[in-house]
Amino acid sequence: MDLLSIKDPSFLKKLSNEELEALSQDIRQFLIEKLSNTGGHIGPNLGVVELTVALHKCFDSPKDKLIWDVGHQSYVHKILTGRACQFDTLRQYKGLCGFPKMIESDHDVWETGHSSTSLSAAMGMAIARDIKGEDSHIIPIIGDGALTGGMALEALNHIGHEKKNIIVILNDNEMSIAPNVGALHNVLGRLRTAGKYHWVKDELEVLLKKIPAVGGRVASTAERIKDSLKYLFVSGMFFEEMGLTYLGPVDGHDYEALFENLAYAKKQEGPVLLHVITKKGKGFDPAESDKIGTWHGTGPYKMETGDFVGPVNAAPGWSKLISETVRRLAREDNRIVAITPAMPVGSKLEGFASEFPDRMFDVGIAEQHAATVAAGLATQKMKPFLAIYSTFLQRAYDQVVHDICRQNLNVFIGIDRAGLVGADGETHQGVFDIAFLRHLPNLVLMMPKDENEGQHMVNTAINYDDGPIALRFPRGNGLGVPMDKELKTIPIGTWEILREGRDAAILTFGTTISMAMQAAEQLEKLGISVRVVNARFIKPLDEKMLTDMLEENIPFITIEEAVLQGGFGSFVLEYAHEQGYHQAKIERMGIPDKFIEHGSVKELLQEIGLTAEVVVQKLQKLVRLKQKRA
Repeated sequence: MDLLSIKDPSFLKKLSNEELEALSQDIRQFLIEKLSNTGGHIGPNLGVVELTVALHKCFDSPKDKLIWDVGHQSYVHKILTGRACQFDTLRQYKGLCGFPKMIESDHDVWETGHSSTSLSAAMGMAIARDIKGEDSHIIPIIGDGALTGGMALEALNHIGHEKKNIIVILNDNEMSIAPNVGALHNVLGRLRTAGKYHWVKDELEVLLKKIPAVGGRVASTAERIKDSLKYLFVSGMFFEEMGLTYLGPVDGHDYEALFENLAYAKKQEGPVLLHVITKKGKGFDPAESDKIGTWHGTGPYKMETGDFVGPVNAAPGWSKLISETVRRLAREDNRIVAITPAMPVGSKLEGFASEFPDRMFDVGIAEQHAATVAAGLATQKMKPFLAIYSTFLQRAYDQVVHDICRQNLNVFIGIDRAGLVGADGETHQGVFDIAFLRHLPNLVLMMPKDENEGQHMVNTAINYDDGPIALRFPRGNGLGVPMDKELKTIPIGTWEILREGRDAAILTFGTTISMAMQAAEQLEKLGISVRVVNARFIKPLDEKMLTDMLEENIPFITIEEAVLQGGFGSFVLEYAHEQGYHQAKIERMGIPDKFIEHGSVKELLQEIGLTAEVVVQKLQKLVRLKQKRA
């Protein structure tokens, strides 16, 4: 079938199961081919082809609301809703988003990128539907990994209590980004092997009604018999006890089984959970055989071999550098424990887990829990390393405030993917952490200029005993600088001058240091001498160096690959004001007050004006202004 000709899902209503099977193969081939060029979430989407087709055939989107939890499995949905022609631009600048996006289609009714939100959103939509007296189905599709998130369990509790008509699709592929963990995962494992249970209870009720009551005994015990059958057919009965009608497990690649169970679910009153078993990566051998999450989301790859296409002789990746340095220190200090909320592969903790299995804890998609577990460890004089993406740390904010910082506990937070991350877009840009962390009492926040300084900062964090400390580091690879063999401890709150200058200065850190150095070199050719400062400690500030600069009365710019509001530059302005330097000529550069969409980091920096050329223009203006006033 020509997928590019699809305008909306209505054509599915007329297709036979055989035609749907052929369509599924076409979709898989299309995805494998397109994503080999653009990269993307290949594994999750290959696993939900039949499920997505079945949902669109059985329901009437967008009247019926399909809500994709996380959203990285929505590519098939996008194809069926008329966006196949845009897949060459997937995750590219100004192109098709890798997650549901309301401005792209009316069929995208909920925007996601973080897990475990679909059930709460569905409850909200169901309440609105009933208040307005509308007639529609609400269908959240949530993975077994996302179901471990606390928010999802809170929503299940509410859904079961309110008894709203919601059809929850549990897409169970036994993996989220990495193999799932936890007691709920084990419950699902038992359900997978327990066999099918759905309308057995209803059929029994019909049978019992046909038997003449003898002294009322059958009638009085019928309900108890039906309920007892639940425990016979379904191990654990977790969902039924939560107030949902449980259907399944169902083969998520069998159209006949899917249609039968979806039709039954539509007839039920109250909330239903349809347990669907799928195979992540189905139809592409490298992705289908993946056991650790490598093919969850990838860059470009070779279709024929499954080999990834990447830079040759690249510098060490930041995630691996940080985790391996922690691992190195853990060999000498058995107090060091690593914790991750379902990101052992992304945070490159496989080596640590292999060497120290008793000191490595993947808590599942449970960022709040992860933060407080780290706090609990710290109360017992352990050295917890909490490896977490910047965008996911947002979900544990209260725990960082209340449990870690308030108690001044020695938790080392490794903030991965800090700054712009590119193709994953708005939901994953790590640009808010400085603003929501730097005002917290007791917390030290730092970011290295290169991987050598990065390993020393890990050592600094592990050896710091005066409270919580956080290390930001970007996505991708380092610069390829020489690495010191011996680890050092960097004095807390100290900056370093990378380039001397007398006319103006740039204060920056991390990924934007190269931008500052380029601007300084260009300005040198224009006769302006610019000092470049590696402001590696975002908090505390190097008050001595900053005060000296304010005393010199030279103009300077702060640069950060993070939001301006409440960020590093704001901190510098506040300090200058508090110390009485009201006439200081300070300008800030960073992420403006808007969400940054997907595209390459270079393109995004260009779009928001965070470039060496703009730095040159702003410093020229500041220097001229100073000269005029002098």
